[in-house]
Amino acid sequence: MKEYRLLAWAELPEPYHRMAYRRMLTDLSHRYMTVPQLMSASGLKRQEVRDFLDMLDGRELLIDRELFANDSVFDSLRPLGGWIRKALNASAADR
Repeated sequence: MKEYRLLAWAELPEPYHRMAYRRMLTDLSHRYMTVPQLMSASGLKRQEVRDFLDMLDGRELLIDRELFANDSVFDSLRPLGGWIRKALNASAADR
């Protein structure tokens, strides 16, 4: 999965003058975002978000990077995740 970020602010062409597109532009100017995150924030459909990203990419205003998923939920909770994993494994071994 990819994340996208805006490289420079853009004047939006006529089809993209709705508030939802301006909201996505603002979000993309502050942080990397995935398509599902943009869909959620804007209320637009996947294809509308993809079309918007394609338009920005065509104007060389967008950068993307691969989003690497963590190996597990516990890895995202480090260092607490290691303790939880050990506690759960110990309680399972006690049964």
